[in-house]
Amino acid sequence: MEKFKALKDLVASIETDASAFYEKGNKAAGTRVRNAMQKLKVVATEIRAEVTELKNKES
Repeated sequence: MEKFKALKDLVASIETDASAFYEKGNKAAGTRVRNAMQKLKVVATEIRAEVTELKNKES
């Protein structure tokens, strides 16, 4: 559950930069959004592996 909370916090932290990029055309904010999305991908993959591991232990 710890990683899931980190994922939610990361999404929340991207909001300002996403708004700056999409609404104001701030290219630097777009770069920060892209970097954060890569981190999201990594954390999501870790969560997926953890869930699979826990599911298989219970079986």
